[in-house]
Amino acid sequence: MSEIPANGARVVVVGATGNVGTSVVAALAEDSRVASILGVARRLPQWSVPRTEWAQADITRDDLVGLFRGADAVIHLAWLIQPSHSPLITWRANVGGSLRVFEATAQAGVPALVYASSVGAYSPGPKDTAVAEDWPTDGWPTASYTREKAYVERSLDAFERGHPDIRVVRLRPGFIFKRESASEQRRLFMGPLVPNQLVRPGLVPIIPDLPGLRFQAVHTADIAEAYRLAALRDVQGAFNIAADPVVDASLLADIFGARTVALPRWPVRAAVWLAWQLHLVPASPYLLDAFLRLPIMDTSRARTELGWSPRRSAREALEEFLGGLRDGAGMSTPPLTPRMPGGRGHEIRTGVGVRP
Repeated sequence: MSEIPANGARVVVVGATGNVGTSVVAALAEDSRVASILGVARRLPQWSVPRTEWAQADITRDDLVGLFRGADAVIHLAWLIQPSHSPLITWRANVGGSLRVFEATAQAGVPALVYASSVGAYSPGPKDTAVAEDWPTDGWPTASYTREKAYVERSLDAFERGHPDIRVVRLRPGFIFKRESASEQRRLFMGPLVPNQLVRPGLVPIIPDLPGLRFQAVHTADIAEAYRLAALRDVQGAFNIAADPVVDASLLADIFGARTVALPRWPVRAAVWLAWQLHLVPASPYLLDAFLRLPIMDTSRARTELGWSPRRSAREALEEFLGGLRDGAGMSTPPLTPRMPGGRGHEIRTGVGVRP
């Protein structure tokens, strides 16, 4: 989409009700060049946004071509993190669903596709220097999340070769936080046994300083701005998205008023493995393996070619998220609801990491 239509752009957001989707919809709604937004989700929200319509669809089985027809850009954000104990379910949604989104974009004649990749797509890399977008995207083979992100990157390579008329953009963000995502992310990664008040400064005495504990974060509103720019500007290719500073054990200790203690990986991984096997936490030890090997990304291309820069630091994004976690914050969309029906007891009874 080299030029925005005179009557304004129509943008379809797939996966519009989660952490990123809600902020992307809000960012698009604030842009006068966007005439209409179609938010696509498996479950419809009780949330209204100017110039936004909603459509209920499952990307693994429902018709998408009819939803995409007439759009100027499709932003594909839909992704399953859980169930970590059932990788076939996440594969069908994340890989199979993404391929259906890509093909429907082509069949509907949409000129631009923006895909939510991730730092997790990258192969293990350095923690002391930053890598650009040409770093290999082979993921970490044993973690379903990174394996699926890498596979979709290869599929998108083939899609681009087969559809040179479609402008394809891939955003590869670091870890994404906002206040309203806190309850959802607690359910997805930490599980029902983590008390919200435990994350209050002064109550966490130590931060383990593990080899590889250096990562990048970005506020959800800032990544949403990157998606808005990617949908409306004549750019293509991959863009790393993250805010400064790089987060490490020292920064986390400063946030919590704690001290750092150097530890090897193996005892922490063993504890995560046992808790995951006992269905006490949803995040797998394989995801921890991948996390500790992620490279640090160079975001120069996003700042110069996309015209993007974050308004909030990585520390501000983390502190806002932690505040939301203490308060049990959320939004009136199914993924971001502050409290699931049945509460934490329901999470335990249905098996942590077993159901989506």
